[in-house]
Amino acid sequence: MKKITLILVALCSMSSAFAQIKAGKTILPIEQEFGGVTLKINGYGTRQMLWVDLYEGALYLQKRSNDPKEVLDADETMAIKLDIVSGFVTQKKMIKAVKDGFNKATFGNTKSLDDRITKFIKFFSEPIVKKDVFDLVYVKGVGVKAYKNNKELGVIEGRDFKYALFKIWLGEEPASEAVKKGMLGLR
Repeated sequence: MKKITLILVALCSMSSAFAQIKAGKTILPIEQEFGGVTLKINGYGTRQMLWVDLYEGALYLQKRSNDPKEVLDADETMAIKLDIVSGFVTQKKMIKAVKDGFNKATFGNTKSLDDRITKFIKFFSEPIVKKDVFDLVYVKGVGVKAYKNNKELGVIEGRDFKYALFKIWLGEEPASEAVKKGMLGLR
C-alpha cells in the first residue's frame, strides 16, 4: 500500500511540474483559475529596455486568440500576468509606466477613467522588487481584480477600464511590441 501511495504522490508531483512553462527568466503556470473560471496561457513575452529584461508579460484566456481586437472587446474573464525579473522595475517607474500607458491607450482622453486610474495606481503603493508577480484579472460582471504575489489589492469596476488597461499591452501603441506579439502567440 505504501508503494502505491508513493507512486501516486510522485505522479501528482510530476504532473504539476509539467503544468508550467519556462518564459525567459521565470516560470509561468499554463493554467490559472480566477473567479471560478479556468484560464489557459495564450502567450507571453519579455519586456526589455536597453537589453535588460524587465518583466515577463503573459495573457491568460478561456480560448486562444491572436486577435488583439477580439481580446480587448471580449466581455469574459481573462488575465494579464506581469512577473518582475529585474530590480530596475521600481514603484516609481511602474506608476509612471501605467500613467503613460493609460494616456496612450485612450489617446490622452482619460477623463472618464481618471478616478479609477487613481485608485488603480494606489495598488502600487508598496515597493516593487524582483520576483514580484502582478495578476490583473478581468472578471466578467465584477471588474478588474488586481493581485500582487497572490494577495488581492482591490477591484476596479467597469468593462471600459478593462479595455483601457489591457490596451496598454495589446493596443496599437503597446508598452512593448515584443510583449504584445508574445501574449498573442505571434512570436
